[in-house]
Amino acid sequence: MSTGKKILKFLSSMQFAVILLTVLAAACCAASFISQGQTYEWYAGVYSERTAAIIMALHLDDAFHSWWFVMITLFLCLNLFFCNVVRLPQLVGRTKKANDPLHVIKGPVTCSKENVRDPELLIQKMHMPKARTVQTEDGKTILFSQKNTAGIWGAWVCHLGILLLIAGFGLGQMLKQEYTVYGVPGQTKQVGDTSYWITIDNFETRRNPNGTLDQYITELTMRDVSSTDGTGKSASVTVNGPASMYGYRVYQNSTGWAADMTITKSGEVLQEQPLCAGEFALVKDKPELVIYLNAVYPDLIAGANGMPATASEEPNNPGYLYSVYYMNEIIGMNILEKDDQITIDDYTVSFHDPQNYTLVQVKKDSFAWLAFVGGMLTLIGLLLAFYLQRSVIWAEKTDKGYTVYGFSPKAGVLFKEQFDEAAAEKE
Repeated sequence: MSTGKKILKFLSSMQFAVILLTVLAAACCAASFISQGQTYEWYAGVYSERTAAIIMALHLDDAFHSWWFVMITLFLCLNLFFCNVVRLPQLVGRTKKANDPLHVIKGPVTCSKENVRDPELLIQKMHMPKARTVQTEDGKTILFSQKNTAGIWGAWVCHLGILLLIAGFGLGQMLKQEYTVYGVPGQTKQVGDTSYWITIDNFETRRNPNGTLDQYITELTMRDVSSTDGTGKSASVTVNGPASMYGYRVYQNSTGWAADMTITKSGEVLQEQPLCAGEFALVKDKPELVIYLNAVYPDLIAGANGMPATASEEPNNPGYLYSVYYMNEIIGMNILEKDDQITIDDYTVSFHDPQNYTLVQVKKDSFAWLAFVGGMLTLIGLLLAFYLQRSVIWAEKTDKGYTVYGFSPKAGVLFKEQFDEAAAEKE
């Protein structure tokens, strides 16, 4: 055997598949124990600097997008692909032989019954198709019935489905577009670097009687500014109820708190805008002065160790944790309550009207259809393999009637029981 054929045989072997699946399972387990997407400093603080260096070197901080995880997945796809390619001619040959009665009757027999007067009745009791007459090479006439030949293709179709499922999921993860948009009603924000913009028309949070969140509902309008049609598309998005717009899927993800900020200069309103917790604003006529809203506490209380906390999700006593930066240096940090204000030279900053903001995710996976097709083929393959068990019955004419033979390669015991039970019944 040539070197190329040996390599091909190994790449399509079950041994190679088991090795890949073992390595893949180990990689997934390792990644599940390590928090993904953190920084070197975070890993060094949680583990140690040496461990953090190993995590970053092996790309365990983003394992499922690392080069080695992609390589394992590609080799698994190659294994499935070559396995299907190598087995296809053999499977076609098996199918041709299975559909050839003259070949089948020379093969193995699972069960038999002699001196049968009405073989067609036995075939009917076995829920087999109507028998057809076949002439053998030596001039004998036999009755032949077969069903579920397609079951031969079960494993092959299942492997093809898994291949497409892995390929569709892998390509989707590597090439998908995913953006986050958040804000309060009335705001319009761009979807990443695309030509699409989302306007948040309304946002509602429904709560249970105990005050816990039950459902988020965002009403939004999405527009393509590069299109001459400026009408856009509107939809209502809920948790577990995404919307499809312009080829994207829009998901309701989470919520948080925001507040309206007002900046005055010498008593005149300079700017007004909503800020979500975690956002900052540059003072219009003094951009080196930055106001950062760290957190919003709708019902401010003193928590453990005197740290700020919220007693409820109702805006009974709002508090606003802020930071002020000047020339990238922090110059102040505190909490504003009620009508408190920040005074910086001629500027006055205040926060008011706390409200929930919505956070939606906008995703586009161009290969989701491939994963769907793969999933369907996998299911079809399993159905073919486990529910379409090939069964064959043929009858040969003798002096005392007919001798009936039966064969089922995968359901031999069950098929024999059914055959014996049908043959034992009176004709």
